[in-house]
Amino acid sequence: MKKPRPKYSEKTRFDAAYYRRFYQNPATRAHTPASLARKATFIATYLRYLEMPVKRVLDIGCGMGWTLKALEGYFPNARLDGVEFSPHLCERYGWIEGSVVDYTSSAPYDLVICNDVLPSLDDEACAAALRNLAALCRGALFIGALTAEDWQRCDKGRTDRHVHLREASWYRRRLARNFQSVGGGLFLKKPVDITLWELDVP
Repeated sequence: MKKPRPKYSEKTRFDAAYYRRFYQNPATRAHTPASLARKATFIATYLRYLEMPVKRVLDIGCGMGWTLKALEGYFPNARLDGVEFSPHLCERYGWIEGSVVDYTSSAPYDLVICNDVLPSLDDEACAAALRNLAALCRGALFIGALTAEDWQRCDKGRTDRHVHLREASWYRRRLARNFQSVGGGLFLKKPVDITLWELDVP
């Protein structure tokens, strides 16, 4: 069966102008190197608390590489791979060009990051992407995704409007098939072989 390809809104072009607006212009950017470094600190610290070894890291939809760069400081001996859908960023930063829908690897990863990618996909492609993330991950998955509920409280001047807004429950149902949520956007691949206390689990 042919895998569905990612389908993006025609109005959303992942070119230089897109990244200038949402990543580089202080007046309109959604992220900064500092904000993504804080996210990396949270992820790395939580995994250290759980005593999960991290030797292979994948950031799929790695953008300008700010999260990946910060994670390198926490996991200096790990292999870190950056995959990007944008040809512009792949050419500029040397990322692997690929899609979260069908990117494959010869071996699974201990940590997979997928931040601000899934809302750009329609339902069919997004469901395929979640299945693919399960195949790519053998340890921990971090998901960052704008939901319909988030749209009511986000800064719309700094948020891409041309996305597919789904309720958080849509994501949770599909993630629960292969992952256990441990809060903060982190999910552990099932079966979970570490002890989780009741209040660790949302």
